[in-house]
Amino acid sequence: MADILTLDGLTKAYPGVVANDAVSFGIAEGSTHALLGENGAGKSTLVKMIYGLVRPDAGTMRLAGAPHAPHSPKEARAAGVGMVFQHFSLFDALDVAENITLGMDTPPPRSELAQRIREVSRAYGLPLEPARIVGTLSAGERQRVEIVRCLLQSPRLLIMDEPTSVLTPQEVRLLFDTLEKLSDEGTAILYISHKLEEIRALCDHATILRGGRVVATCTPADHSAAELAEMMVGARLTAPARIARDPGDAVLTLDGVALPATHAFGTALHDVSLTLRAGEVMGIGGVAGNGQDELLAVIAGERRAAAGRVTLAGRDITRDGPDARRRAGLLTAPEERLGHAAAPAMSLTENALLTAHERKGLARHGFIRWRATRDFARAVIAAFDVRTPGPGQAAQALSGGNLQKFVIGREILQAPVVLAVNQPTWGVDASAAAAIRQALLDLASDGAGVIVISQDLDELTEVSDTFAALNAGRLSAPRPMRGLTMEEIGLMLGGVRGEAA
Repeated sequence: MADILTLDGLTKAYPGVVANDAVSFGIAEGSTHALLGENGAGKSTLVKMIYGLVRPDAGTMRLAGAPHAPHSPKEARAAGVGMVFQHFSLFDALDVAENITLGMDTPPPRSELAQRIREVSRAYGLPLEPARIVGTLSAGERQRVEIVRCLLQSPRLLIMDEPTSVLTPQEVRLLFDTLEKLSDEGTAILYISHKLEEIRALCDHATILRGGRVVATCTPADHSAAELAEMMVGARLTAPARIARDPGDAVLTLDGVALPATHAFGTALHDVSLTLRAGEVMGIGGVAGNGQDELLAVIAGERRAAAGRVTLAGRDITRDGPDARRRAGLLTAPEERLGHAAAPAMSLTENALLTAHERKGLARHGFIRWRATRDFARAVIAAFDVRTPGPGQAAQALSGGNLQKFVIGREILQAPVVLAVNQPTWGVDASAAAAIRQALLDLASDGAGVIVISQDLDELTEVSDTFAALNAGRLSAPRPMRGLTMEEIGLMLGGVRGEAA
């Protein structure tokens, strides 16, 4: 079929870096076209130019045969381009119809809009109730809101950025059914994802970027996921592996931990219990918004449990704060890289100091030992292949994958007794993700207890010895990961517990 979108020599440069260098390719009408590349390859800049968020320095675009040079997303939408972003842009306190209204340039009257929402959502298998408050919706239902908002404007091209990162396996199948229906009707889909098996199953064609340039085009089904990853990074990748060992004594125990929600749409924890052993990797899965942040905060000591008990290597630490827990060997890495795991404007040296001053002795008698702190930051950079000019670089200047490697490495090099991490490879390319997962497995092989909280089920199946599901603030009983099927995991994520799963 004819190309609905054609890019010819599209170029965009920023100070010190060329984000896109003469990118050219076409997307056929009714096709699902993957855009692949490691972190920093130029994917985000490219789709921002298509959607009118960024203006190219050179090159041209044509949409349905006509010049396409949008100055804003409004112009792009008017031309027939819709985009569903990785991070949802919805207001929790408003209902579905009100949120959809905010994303429309000329919304119809409320009653008419509600009827159109019902019709479109029913036609594409995305059931939505216009009067539902968004704060009460699951992550999958929120994604439906974003998609329906785009579909109401009849796009000719739909851009989807990491669309399955917060979905259960059942919700992924529902999404794929919807995308296939759209393709059958002639809508072109530009699909960005680090989940390469999904790319192989869904996409007709793929364009691969590396360093801002097109380095390959292919039919994904003709290649393995490993081959696609190697085309992205330009090097051979090895799957993470660990030395098999029997788990040791319990190193972390949560017994009946409860925590109230902090706001109207927050998630309370209810009677959470787990036992983590030395050398064990426990994977905790859950759709976004089911209590992952709250669970990590309780483990870290950032929030103290309202009920229950937390024990580290046999010692009660329920009332201890983060510094005391770090001294005892309980370290954590939260989901949000910038602003929580790292201070954006601070250098890597300063960010190393923030969490390592206790265990690495980076302060003495109230004075910072700057040479030792810089040496520690350099050790993290070297051990975890963090691509940066040096420890003086600001955290916000690093790509997402490199900052994540620094954050995880900063904690691992402190030799924790227990390390709990939330979304360790969120938005990270295949090469960086493999390095991070290998580091976590190596830490467990050295005898530490590791908790991996993640929405990436492929990640959890790859690294976990045991698996538990978090649903509405309740944690299922851990089960051995070996032998669990994706169907069983999906049911556990949806709240089905025990043998019923």
